[in-house]
Amino acid sequence: MIPDLGKYETVILSAYGATLLLIAVLILASWLSARRVQRALSRMEARRRSAAASRSAGSGTGSDSAPDRGRQASMNREA
Repeated sequence: MIPDLGKYETVILSAYGATLLLIAVLILASWLSARRVQRALSRMEARRRSAAASRSAGSGTGSDSAPDRGRQASMNREA
């Protein structure tokens, strides 16, 4: 099944093994990164939905609400 690679058999098979290992590590790293990003996105979306729900629930103060005042204050510090 494996062709005769002669005296280079160990080197060639080691190179194939290292390549397969690196590909597996890259796939695993990509999968873990995608899971981390998905969790972060879900948290941001949940935070956005809860903020929108609290705004529409009748806090009713418009642009003078506490989160907006905090945002405006931080913008003034940056400027």
